[in-house]
Amino acid sequence: MNRIIAALGLVVVLAASPTVEAHDQATTASGASSVEKTRLYLMAGDYRRALELCERAIQEMPSVKAYLHLTYVYQAIDAYLEQLSQDESWMAVEQLYLNLAYRHTEDLVDPPGGLARMAKEMIQTSVRQQSDVSAAMAVRLDKAESDRLWQEQAQWRKAHPTTWWQAFPDSWVRQ
Repeated sequence: MNRIIAALGLVVVLAASPTVEAHDQATTASGASSVEKTRLYLMAGDYRRALELCERAIQEMPSVKAYLHLTYVYQAIDAYLEQLSQDESWMAVEQLYLNLAYRHTEDLVDPPGGLARMAKEMIQTSVRQQSDVSAAMAVRLDKAESDRLWQEQAQWRKAHPTTWWQAFPDSWVRQ
């Protein structure tokens, strides 16, 4: 009886090995495509979809990178709002607010409203708080990896001081 159980266990382990490897490859491939999609959403200024994609990545497989990508998107929204505020581009602030607020077609018949300056303050307060939370989660998972990724991000910001929030650092997309 013990031999039968041991043999069945061995069969299960051997059968699962290619599946685990295939799952790891699929996860890596979907992670790369997720980063590329998020990058495109940032470039388009579609911050709602960028946030949703990052949140979905965390749901699928929590990781330092996933939490830092989410943190980066929050900080990108904050920086974009700052730039719009300095430029006094209040129409663009309102468009950002609508991008973040609209989720489904029913929002077209019951649209969220808001004044642009109030929307800026509300959004910035929220994204700063959420940025701190997701950054802390990444540090709890792996402080060394978190520090490494933030160094890359700091270099990206320095190289692109007025547009860094429009995309992930190139090094994040290549990984």
